[in-house]
Amino acid sequence: MSERLSNTLLGKAAVMEGLADHPAVKALEAAIPDDFTDAKFDRGELTLTVKPEAIVAAAQAVKAAGYTAFQDMTAVDWFPSSPRFQLSYHILSHALKEIIRLRTMVEESEASIESMTSVWDGANYYEREVFDLFGIRFENHPNLRRILMPDDWNGHPLRKDYPVEGYR
Repeated sequence: MSERLSNTLLGKAAVMEGLADHPAVKALEAAIPDDFTDAKFDRGELTLTVKPEAIVAAAQAVKAAGYTAFQDMTAVDWFPSSPRFQLSYHILSHALKEIIRLRTMVEESEASIESMTSVWDGANYYEREVFDLFGIRFENHPNLRRILMPDDWNGHPLRKDYPVEGYR
């Protein structure tokens, strides 16, 4: 565990809770120390925040650490905040009997991130759903197209600035 992570990322209270020795925290600190920005254990759930450009490397690192089952992913629109979009990936370790959350924030101006399908095939439909409902593009996705809304639908209905009754 690096001194930087101990002192600035996790803080004294988090280290005392045992996060410094957590396998997912150690894996991210070893793989992407400069892109691993936060670790938080709250209400029995561990959330690990990484920079958007490192999301695939983070997924590969936690997969190598034993978190091998991709469960789901979703987005949150924090409009009018910046960065606007939060992506959350839930990943399970059968061996550890534990779920972690990988989290990253995406700016509205970019609204694009690398697809997780190169690490987990199961991310395919979840990424399509987020693309359809929030308009976030997943680069190198094998089949990025609408999945719930008609192909000719105008806009992304789960964005907070989308009109309640749709565009007329």
